[in-house]
Amino acid sequence: MAIAKWLGTSVGWAFGGPIGAFIGFILGSAVDTAIDPDQKKIPHNKKRAQQTRRRNTKKQNNTKPGDFELSFLILSAVIIKADNKIDKRELNYVRKHFVKIYGTKRAENAFKLFNGIMKKKVATTTVCAQIREYMDHASRLQLIHFLFGISKSDGNVHDNEVEEIRKIAGYLYVSERDFISIKAMFYDSTKSAYEILEVSEIATDDEIKKAYRKMVKKHHPDKLQHLGEEHVKIAQEKFRKIQKAYEIIQKKRGL
Repeated sequence: MAIAKWLGTSVGWAFGGPIGAFIGFILGSAVDTAIDPDQKKIPHNKKRAQQTRRRNTKKQNNTKPGDFELSFLILSAVIIKADNKIDKRELNYVRKHFVKIYGTKRAENAFKLFNGIMKKKVATTTVCAQIREYMDHASRLQLIHFLFGISKSDGNVHDNEVEEIRKIAGYLYVSERDFISIKAMFYDSTKSAYEILEVSEIATDDEIKKAYRKMVKKHHPDKLQHLGEEHVKIAQEKFRKIQKAYEIIQKKRGL
């Protein structure tokens, strides 16, 4: 399948906005050079986030697999370049991810596009603004989880990569609590288990149980059924980390 055809069928939603313009630039279209607006602070408050969610609920309910694929490619490039070096292990993580979900042929086409994205300056805030407009909350949480997977693929989650993911999470209206929870899934410690469940170590047993039920509901793989069975299977990995965190706490407390 040609790259243009792949884009046309999987990410048609993007061609009316900044992501479409960016990809057009990658493919040689005549568009203006994007200036990275990362230095511009975007107001992020609860009232504005609620208004945005209400306004875009209908659009987000129509999230397609292609929305996720293209968003993952673009944001992956941001994280890989965050430490000012290109690590082949991180590149391989992205490639293996696509092969695992979509098969070799489609993954190769996607990676050709990804190679082009890697060579360009990504206007992160602008791209994230479009992603949060069209993508539902569960899918945005999954994006953050994948970005941490890239960071960890070279054996370490580097501080500058963590901060880049933190910025992206903020731009995507992913709360700090959700960010810390997902980050903790990539560390092994009892403290991380509590952070995954979004509770403190002094929480009561009842609070622990309540938090676990809340996390199960928030991150259940079925919430990604609209992206296809492949994404549901991948989401199960994150779901198992939540279950493991709860088991660690249960064992420690003798629940």
